Amino acid sequence: MRVERNLHIQRGPRKRNVVTRKKPVARTVGEGHTQRISKLMALAIRFDGLLRDGTVKDQSELATLAHVSQPRMTQIMNLLLLAPQIQEELLHLPKVTGKDVITEKLLRPIVAQVEWATQVAMWRNLSLESSEDRPARSSSI
Repeated sequence: MRVERNLHIQRGPRKRNVVTRKKPVARTVGEGHTQRISKLMALAIRFDGLLRDGTVKDQSELATLAHVSQPRMTQIMNLLLLAPQIQEELLHLPKVTGKDVITEKLLRPIVAQVEWATQVAMWRNLSLESSEDRPARSSSI
C-alpha cells in the first residue's frame, strides 16, 4: 500500500504576530490586586472543608491535588491556627497596587504561638510596622 500526500515546506523567516499594546490606563479607586495572603487564607478554609466532609482523605492527597509539596500544604493549613479575628482580617485586607506587604512567611512566628491573645498582640505589632512601610494602596470600596 502506498500513501501519497502533498507536503509544503516554506523556507525563510517566519511571520511574527505583532501585538500592539494599549496605553496604560490610570488606576482608579477599587483597582489593584487581592493580596496573596488573603487568597491563601481562603484556600486554607476551603481545604479544611474538603478534609472535614471527606472529599479528600488527608493533607497528603490534598497536596497532590493542589500541585504543591506536603510541607507547603502544611504551611497553608497552619493559617487555620491563627486567632479567628486575624483570619477575618486577612480575608478582608484591602486590594493593593504593587508588592504585598504581609506574607505567609511573616505570619509563621504568629502561627507558632498557642494563645490567641499573644497572636493578636503580635499581629497588631506586625500591622503597625507594615503600615509605616506600606506603599500607596487603593481602597476596596
